[in-house]
Amino acid sequence: MSWLGKLGFGLGGRAATEASSAVAQGPDEDAPAAGQEFAQFGAGCFWGVELAFQRVPGVTKTEVGYSQGSLHEPTYEDVCTGTTNHAEVVRVQYDPLACSYDDLLQVFWARHDPTTINRQTPVANDVGTQYRSGIYYYTQEQEKAARETMEKHQEVLDRKIVTEILPAKKFYRAEEYHQQYLEKGGRFGSKQSAAKGCSDPIRCYG
Repeated sequence: MSWLGKLGFGLGGRAATEASSAVAQGPDEDAPAAGQEFAQFGAGCFWGVELAFQRVPGVTKTEVGYSQGSLHEPTYEDVCTGTTNHAEVVRVQYDPLACSYDDLLQVFWARHDPTTINRQTPVANDVGTQYRSGIYYYTQEQEKAARETMEKHQEVLDRKIVTEILPAKKFYRAEEYHQQYLEKGGRFGSKQSAAKGCSDPIRCYG
């Protein structure tokens, strides 16, 4: 487990070859469970974003990971160098009969400031391309909904939204210690509720 990236000391990392980049830039070919759908979002440090989606009724699974970059099978340390162009993302599996994609978009827009570039939380060290705002769609219907909600939010904001809306690329599941990080206790061992409908404030580091 390394805290170098969170402390701003991400160094080194592997270079992406042309073949590696081609694989990483391919579509997410994983399949959700039967009757379920996938959605993918980037909104800053993925720990707090995941917990927000865990609490949504109808969400059946969440995973944090890396996507949109140029390196096949990146590690957290690779991503923290800022050279792979990966975003920290949450892949959400949801039951469309119990939770609409619009519900997920509402959580996404409420969770972060979409007008800040590469910095979506007040934590000073969470700065860099991996923390950028993004909606990564799996279907044309998701793309349409994402763009429509972005337009509505732009109407009430006085700064330009910088959220990128792109096709979902290959999803690389992050290291196990990142998964459900805040629910498990975070850095300080203080567990936060992932109960459906919970509205407790989310503490980014636990």
